[in-house]
Amino acid sequence: MLKAGNGEFLLEDKSFQVLSGAIHYFRVVPEYWEDRLRKLKAMGLNTVETYVPWNFHEQKKGEFSFSGMADIERFISTAQALGLYVIVRPSPYICAEWEMGGLPAWLLAEKEIILRSSQPAFLKHVEEYYDVLLPKMEKHLSKNGGPIIAMQIENEYGAYGNDQDYLHFLKKQYEKHNIDTFLFTSDGPRFIKQGSLPNVTTTLNFGSKVDEAFAALESFKPGSPKMVAEFWIGWFDHWEGEHITRDPKDTAKNFEDLLQIQNSVNFYMFHGGTNFGFMNGANHYDKYYPTITSYDYDSLLSESGDVTEKYKQVKAVLKKYKDIPEDVENEIPRKTYGAIRVNESVSLFDVLQDISVVKENLVPLSMEDAGQSYGYILYSTEVNRQGQLNLDTDLIRDRAYIYVNGKLEKTIYINDVEERVAIDFPNEVNTLEILVENMGRANYGKHLTDKKGLVGNLWLGEQYWFDWTMHSIELDVLPTCYENGEDTRYPKFFKGTFDAAERGDTFVDLAGFTKGNVFINGFNLGRYWTSVGPQQRLYLPGPLLHEKDNVITVLELEKTTANEIQLLDEPKLG
Repeated sequence: MLKAGNGEFLLEDKSFQVLSGAIHYFRVVPEYWEDRLRKLKAMGLNTVETYVPWNFHEQKKGEFSFSGMADIERFISTAQALGLYVIVRPSPYICAEWEMGGLPAWLLAEKEIILRSSQPAFLKHVEEYYDVLLPKMEKHLSKNGGPIIAMQIENEYGAYGNDQDYLHFLKKQYEKHNIDTFLFTSDGPRFIKQGSLPNVTTTLNFGSKVDEAFAALESFKPGSPKMVAEFWIGWFDHWEGEHITRDPKDTAKNFEDLLQIQNSVNFYMFHGGTNFGFMNGANHYDKYYPTITSYDYDSLLSESGDVTEKYKQVKAVLKKYKDIPEDVENEIPRKTYGAIRVNESVSLFDVLQDISVVKENLVPLSMEDAGQSYGYILYSTEVNRQGQLNLDTDLIRDRAYIYVNGKLEKTIYINDVEERVAIDFPNEVNTLEILVENMGRANYGKHLTDKKGLVGNLWLGEQYWFDWTMHSIELDVLPTCYENGEDTRYPKFFKGTFDAAERGDTFVDLAGFTKGNVFINGFNLGRYWTSVGPQQRLYLPGPLLHEKDNVITVLELEKTTANEIQLLDEPKLG
């Protein structure tokens, strides 16, 4: 078992330096887990680290999934078969630029819930989740012949709160389920006091200023083993921003600074992967910054698993200090399938009855109160006033399309400066429809309780409006009929088919399209927003393809000037 002693880590009572890299199994198709892990080992690392996102395993209360991309035990066993140790970080909250930091959206349907606290209602949900998850981990602990050498208690908690009773509760959950392994907390140097526990090792998260960071730890807990639980070697991107990169030489130099003082390190990220579906998070500071679909992170392996220049330079540094395995060749082909016509189309409004769940209520319900977690929600009501009315926009989360009598009048985004907009109602009785997109819940900071849709009653024309119909559209069901009905409005679904006799990784180029989602054989590849960037192409892993009759579906929210998409062999992140 891993232990701490004499200012260092000990494994089976021998000095041990943790050389780890982060790979999130939930951001990589299972067919590629072994490929990514082999490349991690070939760089000279001895350990793989992963978070466990609660909302990936319990998307609806009491309904658990541990198969396919959610098969964490298979991921752990694959790592063990390659001779790697495993660090698991199963805290209820993971951050990770993941939707709501890994917390399930259904928690927000409880009116008074206090997230990441010792409030009994929140703890009850955590305990019920851990009663399912932790027994699956127990059999993989090193004491039982498995590869897990360490597990984390919460995540960067000091940057959120100071409820020590909550942290002690989590520790007791491990004890309850016989999780007898090395436990640790991790925080930035500024927040270690509030995020740490007595008699539990404190680790640090940072990307530079090595000496300064460890001086703070030594001052707080003298004689602690030194580990960077998250050594940030890149960064994530947000829509409307630039693609962020970090100089490989700078990463290699900071890594060598760690090696010279025999510190343990976990590269965040070794391989970033992809925020498939609706699982990207967002940061909300001065304004709202939703994370893009790619989680390339400018890490050591690219989003599609290619060895990067940064990988090579870090491996060259490690060679000075350790015996390093031979390089692993990239055996995954990339393919250009060319232009795919998407000439079948249908308006979302014509297929609502097939792809949505309907509710009626006196006032608009948020997504969470309507029993919905992700996607889109359409609100409709009658407005029996004529003329120009001012609409307050402060309750819209995150992007809304406003229709009056079937005509698009306004598009409103949470970052818009206007707090109210004027809407024209031409008739004595009008139909008002508001389609709202959840673009990702905040994954960090004070806005973690981040309801979506309309998060209160609508104030329009200096009065509230009642009697609403809501269509919840999570897109777990796609249209089957593409016969055009009476409605020609966007959003529209576009569909095309193609063969892929030689399966390989490819990238969906959406030139001519504006904003929406792409599905391959029903699998949600994620969001695109080509009009603002930086990402212009979506990664499509080869294992998602069939040899014949692949169906690609595009939900375009706003407009398109194209009737085809391109499947190309290169990414385009900036």
